[in-house]
Amino acid sequence: MPILDVNGIREILPHRYPMLLVDRIEELEPDRIVGIKNVTINEPFFIGHFPAYPVMPGVMIVESMAQVAGVLILKDIPDSKNRPVLLTSIKEAKFRKPVVPGDTLRIEMKVLRRRSNAALMAGQAKVGDTLVAEAEVMCVLGDPVTPQA
Repeated sequence: MPILDVNGIREILPHRYPMLLVDRIEELEPDRIVGIKNVTINEPFFIGHFPAYPVMPGVMIVESMAQVAGVLILKDIPDSKNRPVLLTSIKEAKFRKPVVPGDTLRIEMKVLRRRSNAALMAGQAKVGDTLVAEAEVMCVLGDPVTPQA
């Protein structure tokens, strides 16, 4: 049973289709989180990346990792949907194996350093037991935004 399903995630993150890239949160601790992204052929990026051999772009894997990190940062922030978590740096990104439709990404992010408005996190994305990507991401809590009508 997930700790957060997609509806719970939508209560925390401001992202919406086609940019919401986290389907559920399975583990949640003060400085660690595990999220799941089910990769389907319906993802809009597969139209052009690549039609004959669909592969999830590395930048989208890192974005999934950053969104999982964002859930951890925003989970205790009031009115979190109106506080974007902005990605400010990506370090040591490595892509080990292609991610293709039908794969389930298991993304684990751990806090390395945290301040009141920023966090440096290290993460790994796996498909089954296979490491497919890893990176360190720095995220900063953005100023509140006014919701659009």
